[in-house]
Amino acid sequence: MTVQFGIDRLLADPALRKPLEGQRVALLAHPASVTADLTHSLDALVAAGINVTAVFGPQHGVRGDLQDNMMESPDFTDPTYGMPVFSLYGEVRRPSGQSMHTFDVMLVDLQDLGCRIYTYVTTLLYILEAASEHGKAVWVLDRPNPAGRPVEGTLLQQGWESFVGAGPMVMRHGLTMGEMGRWFIRQFNLDVDYRVIGMEGWQPDGPGFGWPADRVWINPSPNAANLNMARAYAGTVMIEGATLSEGRGTTRPLELFGAPDIDAKAVIAEMQRLAPEWLAGCRLRDIWFEPTFHKHMKVLNSGVFIHAEGAWYDHAAFRPWRVQALGFKAIRSLYPDYPIWRGTDFKYEYTDDVLAIDVINGGSGLRTWVDDAGAVAGDLDALAGPDEAAWREEIADLLIYV
Repeated sequence: MTVQFGIDRLLADPALRKPLEGQRVALLAHPASVTADLTHSLDALVAAGINVTAVFGPQHGVRGDLQDNMMESPDFTDPTYGMPVFSLYGEVRRPSGQSMHTFDVMLVDLQDLGCRIYTYVTTLLYILEAASEHGKAVWVLDRPNPAGRPVEGTLLQQGWESFVGAGPMVMRHGLTMGEMGRWFIRQFNLDVDYRVIGMEGWQPDGPGFGWPADRVWINPSPNAANLNMARAYAGTVMIEGATLSEGRGTTRPLELFGAPDIDAKAVIAEMQRLAPEWLAGCRLRDIWFEPTFHKHMKVLNSGVFIHAEGAWYDHAAFRPWRVQALGFKAIRSLYPDYPIWRGTDFKYEYTDDVLAIDVINGGSGLRTWVDDAGAVAGDLDALAGPDEAAWREEIADLLIYV
C-alpha cells in the first residue's frame, strides 16, 4: 500500500487546506521536507496557492548545508520568493517575538529520527511554547519515525533538560513528530491550536518497519545518510560524548565507532562475552577508517560497524542504546584506564561544567554503569527497564497509528 505523508495529504485534499485560506502561513522545514515526487514542500505549498509568508529552519539550516554539530545558521531572505527565513539554530533557539508576528499558522514538516537527542524534537517544543504564548496555530505534517515503535533507554532526569533533552522521555521514543507534539502539549500544559495532518497507510510494524519502500531516503541532517544510521542513532549518538570517533569525516557517520588505539576485533569479542543477548538483531563488523575531519582526523582508526540491516536485522530485537553502551563497556573492560569520556571543557550544546555523555543521556546512570568494573548487563537492564515500561504506558493513548 502506498503511504501518503502529511504534506502529500495536505496538497491532495482541498478540504484539509481550507482552514489555511486567508491565513499567513509559515513553514518549518529542512532538505528532507519534500513531497512524494521530491518537490520541496515550500515550492509545493506556494504552487498550491498557500500564502507562505515566512520560513523557519532547524539545526543544520533549511538548506542542510552545515556539517558539524553546533554550527549556527544565519537568517536570510529566500532568493526565490523574497520571504524571510529565520534560523532556530543561530542567534536564537526559540523563535523571537518578531518572527512570530510574521504568520498565523506554522506548518511543521520535519523528518525526525525517533531519538530524544535529535534536536528537531526540542525545536518542536519551543515552537509550541511560542505559539501558546502568541496565540498561533501549529500544524504538524506528519512523517514516519524511521526507528519505528520500539522504545529504549532511561528517562531524562529532572534538571538535565537541554536542547538535546526536551523533557522526561527515553532515548528512543517511538513516536512520530505529530504524536510527540501531542505529548508536549499534555506534558507542559500548553494552550495551543494544534492539529496533525496524519499519514495515510503508515504501518510502523509493517514492511520496512516504519519506512515505506517506495519513498527515497533524503538526509534530514548532513550526517543522517541512510536508514541504517537512523536505526543505530539512538546508540551511536552517545559517541558524541566520547573521545572515540563516531565516523564524522567518513561516508558512514554514526553507524560506527572506533579509535586509533583500540583493537576492534577484541572489542567485538568482549561485547559478545559480556552481553551476547544485547547484540540480537544486528551484526557487528570490524573495519578500518580514516576521518577527513573531526575526531582522530587523518589517522587510521580501528572501528566497529553496526549493521542494522540485511538478513541479520531483527527490528524487535535490535536495541541500539544497549549495543553502544556495550561497546563502551567492552573498551572499559579491555582498557581500564582508557579516557572514554570527553571532559567538562567540551561544551556540548552550550552546556557548562558537565560531561557531554551525561547531557546526552539525561543523567549519569549510563556512564556510571560503564565505569563500574563490577557492573554487569543486568544492572543496566534494571536501570532502564522500568523507565522503558513507564514510557510505553505514558504514550499509549497518544499513538495515532496503531
